[in-house]
Amino acid sequence: MTTHKNLLGGPEPTLLPENVEAYRLLGEESKAPAEVAAAYPTFSLAWAMLADDAFEAGRVVESYAYARTGYHRGLDALRRAGWKGHGPVPWEHRPNRGFLRCLAALARAAGEIKEQDEYERCWQFLKDSSEEAYAELKRS
Repeated sequence: MTTHKNLLGGPEPTLLPENVEAYRLLGEESKAPAEVAAAYPTFSLAWAMLADDAFEAGRVVESYAYARTGYHRGLDALRRAGWKGHGPVPWEHRPNRGFLRCLAALARAAGEIKEQDEYERCWQFLKDSSEEAYAELKRS
């Protein structure tokens, strides 16, 4: 990944640490996202996958709950990585994708349950964090 100098004086991009074992469980061992979330509850990607699966099955409230869990776990991880409440969270950095996907899943589910303020806030937060993630996930 190429890191560009921030000429506007804003915060540097936040890059979450990689959870190699959680990715291995999902990939090489084909573990279910629920198993990975149980083993690694701070791994937002597993929560995002659970949220997506629930949403696709029509279980919107369950999707909302999974997305909210992954979102909050992701916020905790971002803060531990030095994030101060704003600034870029690059989509191209694989470990950031779980948080960004949870944010999009939360927006999507909030819209379905008529939580308009949260729907708008989450999409704006995603756009502010990563234009690339916003473009990719808003169309999904």
